[in-house]
This record gives sequence, structure tokens and C-alpha cells, in this order.
Amino acid sequence: MLVMTALVLAATAAGCVSTADAGAPGQPNGDAAATNWTAAWGSAMQFPIPLDQTPASAWSQQGFADHTLRQTIRLSTGGSSVRVHLSNQYGTQPLKVAGAAIARTGDGAVVWPDSQQRLAFAGSASVVIPPGQEVVSDAVKLTTAPLERLSVTTHFAEPTGPTTFHRSATATSYRAAGDHLTDPAADAFTETADSWFYLSGVDVAGGASRARSTVVLFGDSLVDGVGSTVNSDSRLSDDLAERLVAAQQPLSVVNTGIGGNKLLSDATCGGEKALARFERDVLDRPGVRTVLVHLGGNDIGTPQMDDGCIRPNPRVTGQQLIEGYQELVRAAHARGVKIIGATILPLKGAKFPFWDENAERTREEVNTWIRTSGAFDAVVDIAQVLANPTDPAAPRPGYVFVDGLHPNDTGYHAIAAAIDLTTL
Repeated sequence: MLVMTALVLAATAAGCVSTADAGAPGQPNGDAAATNWTAAWGSAMQFPIPLDQTPASAWSQQGFADHTLRQTIRLSTGGSSVRVHLSNQYGTQPLKVAGAAIARTGDGAVVWPDSQQRLAFAGSASVVIPPGQEVVSDAVKLTTAPLERLSVTTHFAEPTGPTTFHRSATATSYRAAGDHLTDPAADAFTETADSWFYLSGVDVAGGASRARSTVVLFGDSLVDGVGSTVNSDSRLSDDLAERLVAAQQPLSVVNTGIGGNKLLSDATCGGEKALARFERDVLDRPGVRTVLVHLGGNDIGTPQMDDGCIRPNPRVTGQQLIEGYQELVRAAHARGVKIIGATILPLKGAKFPFWDENAERTREEVNTWIRTSGAFDAVVDIAQVLANPTDPAAPRPGYVFVDGLHPNDTGYHAIAAAIDLTTL
């Protein structure tokens, strides 16, 4: 992943990333390279989507022009300092960020005024991010607790072009016309979309976490949290973080799932294939110790569908998926990261063309390999947790969302409860 810390950019990348004085940002908290950072929240970025006209897709194509964007996240662990990652991974032009700020979250778009701090980039209030790259803000002193919610506000004074974003945030982001960077009220933020834009990570330092203490969940819509209640923090990653806090385990949890993501091929609405994004979205995050992977369902199910959102959708074999998983295992182990395999959820019962007998045979073949091969450091049998006892190819009643495929809040809670915390 091309990550450029603002501290390095100031000395080595003049002309690639520029900064300009636009106010009085918070003071940097020392050299970022000398601090042990823990990824406390994260999101996997996607290319803009041209197909449907939901607010998220419309914003991803149109971008922002003299808009202020306020996005709310929940930390999985706390600390005494924070820093923010902004990504222009899929931008077609330099992204000019006129200003950025962080604050404790109130209700909706409201933030607590006494907690607001301007973010700096190499000591300056603005930054320009080249296409295909990411910047990390200077650190600011802000004491945070595990499971605390923060809001990151950014102002884009000039047109951004199509955005780098995360489609299915299961959380509401707010947009205002003009510069409302330091406005704590919600009145101006009249537009909403359930997506994240440019915001790819929030790190903390000075907390209880150890040097390598980040658990990354990586995969598709099950990891992303599709089917959980919007703005309720009921994704699998949220439930797992809550279990760790309750058990007083000093580990953080980062969610890098993408709805519609595939192991072996890109998808219009599902982002780059998992094999291509694994290093950027998992291994390059600070403090990673373990990754839990759930993938393969979209590779198996989407060939039954005629939907531009999931193309290309070639048919795959179980052996092809196994070889893809083996590639992820090798990459994780090469970086000293434990990898946990999760069996593929039941596909039968989806209220769209996603299952047939051939798909089921492939799913069973891959799940048997995940359970028995010994390739992974541990296994979470999601298929068993979610299976209908009378028809294991279908989901358990009460655990499934209205689309017949994804878990609901109860289903995600059951998966989190099945994870052995000692394997993380």
C-alpha cells in the first residue's frame, strides 16, 4: 500500500503532496515513526460505482465540491493520541483536502464542541493526496476509551472528482454545503449517505494494547456487516470488539470487509479481488497480529446472477478457491501474522439467484478443506453456526436478514460468540 505520512512528505515528496496554511490545526504529538500505533478502526476502500443512484453511489461518482463531510466511527480500543488515514486510492486526480478535524460524537451529525481538534498534515491544515496514495495525519492528543465513537470532518473546497469510498458502511455520513469544518451543530448537514468516503483508518497510541495487538477481519459482506442494523454497531467486528473489552483483552478489531467482494476476481460494486487488496487492507495496517478471513461465497454464488453490479462473475471451482486461500495463508505467515479461516456461510435461501446444487457442492468442498487441511492457524465454523439444523445448506431461522442470505444482528452475535478468543 502506498502510504505517505505527512511527516515524511514534507521532507521527501515536495510536489507530490502539498500543504498550505488554512487555520490553526492541533499540534503534532511527536514523530509518528517513534510511536507504537495500533489500528483502532478501519475500512476497506473501493473504486466509485456508476450503476445505481443511491446517495452513496451518486456521491462516489460526483464527488464533492465546496462540501463538508462528517463521518462517524467507533474505536475498538482507546489511547491518549489519535491519527487519521485518508485515502485517494482510486482517485483520478489529486485530492485537495482543505481541512480536517476530529471530535467526540454527539447525536447524529452533532459533535461535542470542547473536544474538537483540527488535524494537521506535516504541521499544516491542508493536504493534497496524489491518485493511488494515502496520507496519515499528525497525531493529536485526545484521550479515548474502547468502543468510543468519534466523528471525522473534512472540507473539500474544490471539486474532488469521483471518490475513493466504502459503499456499505452500515453507518450514516453527513454532508453540508460550504465550510462547516468546525461547526459542532447538525443543522447544516442536511444530506446523508450510508457510506464512508476517503476515511480508511484511525489509529491510537498510548493505550493498553500491546505492540502487535490488532485483529483484522477480512472478506465479503458477512465481514462488512451487511444485514446488521444501521447505526447500531452490530457488525461481527463490533460484537467481537465488545467481547474482547468485556474479557479485558487488550486487542483491537479492524473491519476490512467489502460487500460483494470476491477472492479471485474484481466486482463492479464489490471492489478489487481479495488477493489484490490483502496486503494493503490487512498486512500494512499497524500492529496486526491476526487476520480472520471469510471469502468465497460471492465467487460461488454470483455466476447464477445477471447483474452488472457483480460482474465479472466467472464460474470457479473449489480447487481454484483453495489455491486462492493458500496464497493468503502464505502472505500472512510471511509477515508473521496468524490467519484464521472461516467456513462459507449457507447460501441456499437467498431471495435472488445465488444458489444451485453445483454451488452447494463447491461450498461443501471448500468448507471441508478449511476445516480439515490444517492450512490455517485456527478455524471458525461460521457455516455450522448459521446452518439450519434441518437443512444445513440454508440459514438458521432467526439468524438471517430479510434477504435470506446475510446474518441479522442475532446471527452476527452468534458468530462472534463462537470465536475462541485464545486463538486471536
